[in-house]
Formats: sequence, C-alpha cells, structure tokens
Amino acid sequence: MTGQTRRGRPRAGEQEARRHAALDAALTELVAHGLDGTTMQAVAARAGCSKESLYTWFNNRDGLLAALIERQSAQVTAAVTAALDSPAEPRATLTVIAENLLRLLTSDTSVALNRAAMTSPDLAALLLRHGRHTTGPLIEDYLTRLIGQGHLRTGDPAEAFQLLYGLVVRDVQIRSLLGEPAPPPGRLRADAELAVDRFLTLTDDTPPRD
Repeated sequence: MTGQTRRGRPRAGEQEARRHAALDAALTELVAHGLDGTTMQAVAARAGCSKESLYTWFNNRDGLLAALIERQSAQVTAAVTAALDSPAEPRATLTVIAENLLRLLTSDTSVALNRAAMTSPDLAALLLRHGRHTTGPLIEDYLTRLIGQGHLRTGDPAEAFQLLYGLVVRDVQIRSLLGEPAPPPGRLRADAELAVDRFLTLTDDTPPRD
C-alpha cells in the first residue's frame, strides 16, 4: 500500500501537515481574538479539521498552546544558532541577534503567546524553558568565546548577556504587550545597532587612555 498505511488513514506526512495547519489556525485565532476567544471549536473550524483531531493531537487547549510555544521557540533557536555560526565579525553577529530579538518580541505571535502565558504558570514555565533558558545560554557561550578572544572586558558571560539584553530590549516588549504598535523595521535595525554599539563600548577590552 503506497498511499495509506491503512484504509481511511492519512499518510504520516499528511497527518503532520494537518497538525501544523491546526497550529497555524490556533495562532491566527490567538492573535485575532486573544486567549479567551481562542476555542478548540474555532481552531477546528479555521483549520478544517474536527475537534476530535485536535484533542488527539494536543489533549486540550493548554496542550495546543504549549505546542505553539514549542514551535515558535524552535524557530527562534534555529535563527539564533544560524547567526552565531556565521563567520561575521562580532559587531555584525550581535547586531543580527539584537535585531531578531526586537523583531521577535514585538511580533504579533510573541505578544499573543506571552499574554497567554501570563494566565498560566505552566505555560509561563514552558515559555521560559524553551525561550530565555534555551537561547540565553547559546548567546552566553558566544560571549564566552569573545571574552576568551579578548574582545570583551567582562569576565562573566551571564552578566554580559544581561547587559546586552537590557540595552536591546529596554521597555519595547512591555509597550508591545500593553498594545502599542511595533516600531517599523528600520527603527528596529537602528535600535539594534545603537544597543550593540553601547554594549561594545561598555565591554571594550581596550585599556582607557591616560
């Protein structure tokens, strides 16, 4: 049997495609209607599948939201890893990371998922585990390499990451969560460049002049 593993059952690839379509539908509902307006019935209708399928794949609405968080986090981790693995010089690499971070935190997807996570300790813990506690160490490892190469004056990569994060994010995320429109792409790029310039100035290993 080439088309189906059993009569009436879709291929594994088709099943996965339907699951991804359900996640896309859930994200659209979450962005458009918020957590309270996102129901399994609405997601099923938008995805063109049955509620039974949703419950089979995700167990319940929290499971659906958890899958959304995990998918989003995997995409972010892949983007950060790609930036860190590039042969670009440190300023360019840090600027790419900073710009991506700003774009992520002000995106409709991130705002919707963060608002949802604020209503559930379990979702909040999941968002932290797959977000900050996954990408943070990746960037800290990169900063450790920069410290070892003499590019940064600080000896604590965790402290350096906190400094970089604070300079990049400032109050942008909280303003987005409160409903303020995201800055335009050009502004995000300029803000990322300025944050990295300030970071490198504060952590420059060049001795001060007399």
